[in-house]
Amino acid sequence: MSCPGVDFVRRPAGATDLVLLAHGGSEHSHADPHRWRPALLRMWPFAVAARAAAPGAAIGLLRYRFRGWNDAGDAAVDLRTVLDELPPVLSRVFLIGHSMGGRAVVAAGDHPRVAGVLGLAPWLPAGEPLTALRPPVTFVHGTDDRMTDPATTMAYAGRLRAAGTPVTTYLVRAEGHAMLRRAPEWNLLVADSVRAALGGSASSDRQASRDVVVEELPAGRHRTSTAAAVGGIAIARLRLPIRSRFRTGR
Repeated sequence: MSCPGVDFVRRPAGATDLVLLAHGGSEHSHADPHRWRPALLRMWPFAVAARAAAPGAAIGLLRYRFRGWNDAGDAAVDLRTVLDELPPVLSRVFLIGHSMGGRAVVAAGDHPRVAGVLGLAPWLPAGEPLTALRPPVTFVHGTDDRMTDPATTMAYAGRLRAAGTPVTTYLVRAEGHAMLRRAPEWNLLVADSVRAALGGSASSDRQASRDVVVEELPAGRHRTSTAAAVGGIAIARLRLPIRSRFRTGR
């Protein structure tokens, strides 16, 4: 892909809000991030959850030029380019990112169009530059994650709080990086965060706009099998075909 862009799975006429989902990737790779990669497919259930939470908003998936972050932070560069060049009518953007996408939405979260950030198992290594994010800001991490480190996520959240930004942080007990063991819980967190950011009311007692140092979600809630979670991803992909595409540099 020569230019970054957005694959829209929903774009109602006159929509001014956009929920933009950024998928994970690799530390170093200039390979093509084709649309059937598991990292991108994993975001489709979150697109379904966002559509239900904000029926008047556009829903889109960020498309990078490369699979990797690379030395230049390519995923964040691509996201900033997209935010700069989106049609002016899309004036308020809520960012949701997983893994490398979580790092990208944090790095680009000070863009004037951004109206909140949700990081799902975000890759926030020690020493990551602090970004002046606007609330709501929420980070969610599984306690069994071996790909990205929950401790560095919580440390970054602590630095944000010290700088005056309220942050909600959740630890999901007995969950790994792919977010498959407790998929319904992740979907609910996404829906609540979208509602909190775009003006709706949350469907549960969790509100993404609160300043919560760490709330740990018990292991016994909303468990599912990996096979069921993978099936849910396939169903979500079929339910939400790509309706239109936006590419930068036009």
